Order: sequence, then C-alpha cells, then structure tokens
Amino acid sequence: MSDTPPTTQIDRLLKIMARLRDPKSGCEWDVAQTFKTIAPYTIEEAYEVADAIERADMDELRGELGDLLLQVVFHARMAEEYGEFAFEDVARSISDKMEARHPHIFGGEDGTMGETRWENLKEAERSERGEMSAMDGVALALPALTRAQKLQKRAARTGFDWPDTAGPAAKVNEEMQELEAASSDIHKVEEAGDLLFAAVNYVRAHGISAEDALRAANAKFERRFRSMEALSEGAFPELSLDEQEQLWQRVKRNETSD
Repeated sequence: MSDTPPTTQIDRLLKIMARLRDPKSGCEWDVAQTFKTIAPYTIEEAYEVADAIERADMDELRGELGDLLLQVVFHARMAEEYGEFAFEDVARSISDKMEARHPHIFGGEDGTMGETRWENLKEAERSERGEMSAMDGVALALPALTRAQKLQKRAARTGFDWPDTAGPAAKVNEEMQELEAASSDIHKVEEAGDLLFAAVNYVRAHGISAEDALRAANAKFERRFRSMEALSEGAFPELSLDEQEQLWQRVKRNETSD
C-alpha cells in the first residue's frame, strides 16, 4: 500500500479499509468477514441513521452516516478483493442511475419528477434486466410492513387494487374473523399474517406509510408507558389493571392538554 497521503477523506477511508483487510497485517476480525456476516451490520446501521433522524440529533446523524458509509466501503473492498468491482464502480453506478432517472434535470426532457414518472423509469430498468413479474426486485430483507406495502403498490400498478377504502376495510374485518376461527397454531399464524397484510393494504388505501405509522405508534406507546411508570413511582407492576388503566388515561389527558 502506498504511503502517499490521501487527497480526500473518502480516499483516507478506502486506505483504512484496505489496511484492515490486509491478510498479513490487517485486523483479524475484519479479514474474517464476508458479505453475509457484514450484511446484518449494514441493516443495523441504516436503522441507526433513521433513529438519529427521528430524534433530530444532527451530531448523532453525522456519526451514523459515517458508520453506514463504512458498510458500503467494506462491501466494496471485499468485492474488489474477489475481482468483481471496486468502490469507484459503486459510485459510478449510482451516479449513472441518478442521471438516467432524472432526464428532466440531466437530459433534454421537460416536466417534473412525479411518482408515476419515477416508477415508470424504474420499471423500464427492471425490464432491461429481464425482470418480467411486477413482483421482481422487491427485496426480501425489507422490514415486513415495508415489503408488504411495496408488493401491494406493485400489484396496484397492474390494476389489481381496490377502488376505494371500503374493500380493504372489509378485508380487515374478514381476516379478523378468520383468525378468531382458526383452530390450529399453524392456521393461526397464517391468518395472523393475512390480517397484518390486509391492515397494511387498508392503511395504504388512505395514502399512509404503514412503516412510518407503526414507528410513530411505537414511539407514542413507549413514551406513554414510561410516563405511567414515572407517575407510579416504581410501583407500576403492583397496580391492578384498573389502576394501570387510570394512569394510562391520565397520561393521555396530560398529552392532550400540553
């Protein structure tokens, strides 16, 4: 490896990763990693970026974006070692894609980038890759709610969709009844999945991101539960269900009055 000082911080990071992955003088842990072993860290770092954004913590966001960038560099370095591609190819690929997906900015086309135009461009790219089904390209590793919504949106683009919210609402009620009627554990799991899928479809029909909505609901529940624990001064588990419910309603009223 050259001792020439890096010209940019990206160059510096690439040199650091190359040094860490050196089979003779690198870090044992880094050298031992593979795409599969690093993938969970990549997903985790993406969530930590989202968490910093949710908390509006810019200092934390800077650090988490660095951690996420490290994941890209790590994967690119391993690919380079295998003779597949390098970081430069990754950067070139996304640059080419962004220019191609914004012909009204980088090309000679007019207009604006609405959701329909964006999806049409992506569909054309999938077709060029030989992907024939509307379901092709929806990543398996996505969070289940996000993947359900993406699958439903893909289906809707083919015309397979309810015309309004009444159909999805009725489907949710139908799936609730089928879950209640399920007799075996396997059947219950299947019906529970159908119910969740139907709920995502109902939320989507209202133009809402299911993932964002549930994340907000999780945060609200956690905030309210912590408030109940604080009001009970550590005695929350010993309270009766009625007393706990009274605290819950008190916390809700306090939030409403703030």
